[in-house]
Amino acid sequence: MSAPLALEARQLCAHLGGRPVLQALDLQVPAGRWLSVVGPNGAGKSTLLKALAGLLPVEGDLFLQGRPWHAWGRRERACTLAWLGQGQEAADDLKVYDVVMLGRLPHQGWQAQATPRDHEAVARALALTETTTWKERPLGTLSGGERQRVLLARALAVEAPVLLLDEPLAHLDMAHQAQWWQLVRQLVAQGTTVVSVLHEISMALQADELLVLQEGRLAHQGAPGELATRQAVERVFGQRFTLHELQGQWVALPVAPGLAQAAAPGAGVLGLKSQ
Repeated sequence: MSAPLALEARQLCAHLGGRPVLQALDLQVPAGRWLSVVGPNGAGKSTLLKALAGLLPVEGDLFLQGRPWHAWGRRERACTLAWLGQGQEAADDLKVYDVVMLGRLPHQGWQAQATPRDHEAVARALALTETTTWKERPLGTLSGGERQRVLLARALAVEAPVLLLDEPLAHLDMAHQAQWWQLVRQLVAQGTTVVSVLHEISMALQADELLVLQEGRLAHQGAPGELATRQAVERVFGQRFTLHELQGQWVALPVAPGLAQAAAPGAGVLGLKSQ
């Protein structure tokens, strides 16, 4: 019996400025798994995540937990699917606690006061992102990395079973990137589905599955440990790096100058980060 799907797209197409960005994509995201989307600049990664979040007009069919997108009410859908966008903002004068509490809005009635359950969810999200000590600070006083962690806490406060993250590692140092990876693994172990767009290829390789995009088309979807997956990743980035297993984990290592084939547009110079 096949695993239930958290998200499914059939012949998904999207246009930006009259230009096709996603072209007839078919994809399935199993529930309770971590799927990372990778590809060079202009491949359509962020557009795909926005399409899956319902933030763009699209053609084709989109399903959330097996139900057609149009069958979901707006509030019900907002409780089921949480979103952290690229460069997402919030008012600088809001306190961190209040920013994270915004994640509870889908669970609250119109002008309703926060419940003890809402406060519990916010406290948990702050603890998971190690931001509790800043809860009384205005968002505008935080660094870029600190701000990113607060916005992640806001998404976590929704407590949605499906979590979409676009460049969640932006501005994070290595220690907090490692903490983010541990958090994702904890969420997935608890049954949450995570879909992330990551430029950090070595981090993306820690996911359960990779979805490789090239020029708005699906180049490959599969587990990082599969040879076909690794070949697809190396190919779309123009053979600028190779993937190797190190202590049971896959990592990307740059190819020496002069040895790489012609690079695909947008490939990272070192191959470790696609920019």
